[in-house]
Amino acid sequence: MPLTILKWLWEGLGYGQVPPTVAFYTLRIMMFLLSFVLQDWAVHELIPAPRDRRIAITLIASSYVTWTFQTHTFSNGIETLVVLWCLVLINRIRDDKDHVQIGACIALAFLSILGLFNRITFPAFMLVPSIQLIPHLIHKPQRILILLAAAITFLCYAVLIDTAFHTQTQWPINIRDLPDLAIFTPYNNLRYNLVTSNLASHGLHPYYQHFLVNLPQLLGPAVMFLPFTSATNSLFWTAVTGTACLSAFQHQEARFLLPAVPLLLASLRIPKRVAHVWAAAWLIFNILAGVIFGTYHQGGVVPMQTFIASHHDVDQVLWWKTYSPPRWLLNGRNAEISTVDLMGLAGEEMIALLKNDAACMGGKENGTVLVAPASARFLDPYTSPETAGEQPELAFVELWRYRQHIGLDDLDFGDDGVWPTLERVVGRRGLVAWDVRRAC
Repeated sequence: MPLTILKWLWEGLGYGQVPPTVAFYTLRIMMFLLSFVLQDWAVHELIPAPRDRRIAITLIASSYVTWTFQTHTFSNGIETLVVLWCLVLINRIRDDKDHVQIGACIALAFLSILGLFNRITFPAFMLVPSIQLIPHLIHKPQRILILLAAAITFLCYAVLIDTAFHTQTQWPINIRDLPDLAIFTPYNNLRYNLVTSNLASHGLHPYYQHFLVNLPQLLGPAVMFLPFTSATNSLFWTAVTGTACLSAFQHQEARFLLPAVPLLLASLRIPKRVAHVWAAAWLIFNILAGVIFGTYHQGGVVPMQTFIASHHDVDQVLWWKTYSPPRWLLNGRNAEISTVDLMGLAGEEMIALLKNDAACMGGKENGTVLVAPASARFLDPYTSPETAGEQPELAFVELWRYRQHIGLDDLDFGDDGVWPTLERVVGRRGLVAWDVRRAC
């Protein structure tokens, strides 16, 4: 809907086709507004005490997670808003013992289906609230009927939309064809994530990664007060239970825990005797983290894709050790440019692909482009002027470099040590596009 409105306005004012960068920043502004309005509104409803509410709103607003991840077009950011508003609706249903709350039940069913189809992790954060809701549904059985009827309706609609999208079937879909064509996204997602070899292509982590690494990374100094949270705080247990469920899977990125951040910050109780010292530490942590994650972490992916879109002689782009590139930023050239996301593929396998796909030396320039972080030492024998001549099979020519890029996923303190790792990842920051050619 936001992009449709943007298209009407942009084309209606006579500017022609909407540039991808304009669409990109429009979505960023939309996510900021959704976060600013819906997240704060939900927190206002979830925390009745005015003093606790002010502290919670201040902590959430001052968290770098809110300024950075929550303003990205991550499905995790949408999941955060859906989780918060499901909690609000559940509270409204629980608090009203006299009425069925038809509107709240229908809205809860809609958000539950939206959350499930948006991210398979959504049910993990709804486990505790759902259990708490059960007695209130039994108290008024009409609520169960309304929830089921609405949920089944929205579920069917979601399946129809995904089926039409993934199978490229013309809308409306013939109901007779649906049993053979139907795409049920949450099931496919769960089936994929239950296979360890699939997760290995994205990176495997220890089971304690979420609790011992990712939560401290997201919350900083706030982590030290979490063990002292009231045992009756349902927001706290919603976040902890969700995090525990996600810890059962070995691929554990920090952004998976975005829905837990506002819930945990809203549960925080800071002792008055350390409030001033802690506030200073909190401020410093969030400024530093905001700069790192808001500017540098994977910061070159969007500018690099914009650069590639302006290069008309590129046939194929291989992305290695970066976030998945947004293909829609290619300005309608998706059919012309083949984008291959290699994720964290082993270096030897990546080189084998280049030897097979790269254009011949002396032939068309920029036919095959490799996008990789400058910190990837594996490429040094091919790209360093001192050693490049020792690799006669492949020639790397630098096309463009974006300096404000750091891949924090590439940190390897265990094998390389702290200082050598920082020297490599931070000292050699940047994202580079290489024109790769092979000897034919």
